[in-house]
Amino acid sequence: MTKKLFVGNLSFQTSEQDLNDLFAQVGKVDSVSIITDRMTGRSKGFGFVEMDNEAAENAITKFNGADLDGRKLTVNEARPLVKKEFGGGGGGRDSHGGGRGGGGGRRDRY
Repeated sequence: MTKKLFVGNLSFQTSEQDLNDLFAQVGKVDSVSIITDRMTGRSKGFGFVEMDNEAAENAITKFNGADLDGRKLTVNEARPLVKKEFGGGGGGRDSHGGGRGGGGGRRDRY
């Protein structure tokens, strides 16, 4: 069984190969991905590594707080992705909330 690890506080210069080489020190790495910005292609400073359970536990112990490319890594078990609702505050299309000053309706100043 494999476990997915979150690896945070990565240097923007750290490559997927760098992560693979590091985590391979404790066991077989199934996959590595560094998350990048869609617009710029630049690293967002975190990624994920998948490896078997025992190797993953060893990796957390060995690499959490370890230095890589001048940065102290954060390594822990990845949590499931939570879908976020966008557009908070204000309500639906016909709602009168969410504007400045409350009340929602238009006020004529004659």
